[in-house]
Amino acid sequence: MIRRTDDLAVAARDAFDAIIDVRSPGEFAEDHIPDAVNLPVLDDAQRAAIGTEYVQGSKFLARRRGAALVARNIAAHLDGPLGDYGGGFRALVHCWRGGQRSGAMAEVMAQVGWPVTVLDGGYQTWRRRVAAALYDQTLAHRLILLDGPTGVGKTALLSALSGAGAQTLDLEGLAGHRGSVFGATPGGQPGQKRFESGLYDALARLDPARPVLVEAESSRIGRRVLPPAVWTAMSAAPVIALSAPPEVRVARLVADYAGIAADPAALEAALAALPRHLSKADRAEWR
Repeated sequence: MIRRTDDLAVAARDAFDAIIDVRSPGEFAEDHIPDAVNLPVLDDAQRAAIGTEYVQGSKFLARRRGAALVARNIAAHLDGPLGDYGGGFRALVHCWRGGQRSGAMAEVMAQVGWPVTVLDGGYQTWRRRVAAALYDQTLAHRLILLDGPTGVGKTALLSALSGAGAQTLDLEGLAGHRGSVFGATPGGQPGQKRFESGLYDALARLDPARPVLVEAESSRIGRRVLPPAVWTAMSAAPVIALSAPPEVRVARLVADYAGIAADPAALEAALAALPRHLSKADRAEWR
């Protein structure tokens, strides 16, 4: 039996053993529901070829070839990633808008005997929820900002508070960037939509009745922009000012930025981003 739902609350999502995104790898990489796994029924090249055939050639041939590819890809998933699951495996399946691709996967999974659920509206339902919460609504959470000069240990304190049971929101972790011109991290930053999906999910897992500690940031973290609901809440939030002796800050900065200091190309790229803040002579001295 195939069920359908548009419930994307945390408890509803966590009740499934897996969230299966059957869109192409390229679509998945741009953005996806956090913790979803990508089991595409068409890869990027196949999707492009079938789409071109459908628009420019024969719709019948496009559907026939598409069906054959989808069948082979689903069979590979059944023998591969899904091969070890027993009869009680519960999955939420979705594609771009809850149409043919998720329907094909769900139909086969139901025939196997798994209780499968299809997300009504697919990824688009998720994206609408994210955009509404972060762009159109007021944040329900009470934020408290940790502020202070670079090297004071805001990130370390936030991590320690989280470990002690406090509610925290790690914006730099979600953005994949430490927030300064030297703050790039290995692996780069997620795209804006993926950043927003992670942010929405993190907020959804926090209790609005309890305060949330967050590191003070500018409206941009690297190349990622804080959505209006979060930035507005941060702008109005109370601030805890942190301080530390200069020698402590220097030692922490040396440790935190050892990676970029040992990477001449990364350091050069970071320095090149500072023309408005440093003179040529200053940049030359730093090099």
